[in-house]
Amino acid sequence: MEKKEDVFQWYALYTKSRAEKKVYEQLKGFGIEVYLPLKKEQRQWSDRKKWVEVPVINSYIFVKITSAQYREVFNATGVVAYVSHKGKAVAIPAREIDAMRRTIENKLSFSVEADTLRKGEKVTITSGPLKNIEGEVEEIQGTKKLYLRISHIGYVLVLNLDEVERVK
Repeated sequence: MEKKEDVFQWYALYTKSRAEKKVYEQLKGFGIEVYLPLKKEQRQWSDRKKWVEVPVINSYIFVKITSAQYREVFNATGVVAYVSHKGKAVAIPAREIDAMRRTIENKLSFSVEADTLRKGEKVTITSGPLKNIEGEVEEIQGTKKLYLRISHIGYVLVLNLDEVERVK
C-alpha cells in the first residue's frame, strides 16, 4: 500500500517575546518555509532616532510544513506553541497568508464603499495587488477601512480597498 504524500500547510507559531527574528532565522536554517511579516518603525533612543523592522504581529510567525515536520519547529529556541484549537494545531489557508504578504509588501492604499458590505460577508478583492484574495468582513469603520479576518490567530488586516465584490 502506498503512503499518501504529506501536504504542506501553513500554521501560526507563538514565540517568546521579541524572539521572532531569531526563531525565523533558525527555522529557515532547518530548511522550513517561514514567513515573518515585518514593518518599519522609527524608534527613539536617548541619543538618536533609528528606523527598525519590527514584527507586524508580536510573538507570531508562520510556517509551511508537512505533518512530518510538526515537531521539528520546536528545535528552534524561542518557539512556545502552535496556535491551536482543542489541542490541535490549526492550519491557516494559504490565501490568507498570501493576502497578508501582499498587503504588507505592496504598502498600497485602497478605498471601499462601506454601505455595500456587511459584517460576516465573504468578499473577493477585484483589483490591485490583492486581486482575487478572498476574506470575511470582520468590521467596517467609516467609509475607507475594511477589516479582513486572519483565521485562528485573533488578528485582522486593516485595509483600505478599491473594489470588493461579494463571493457568490
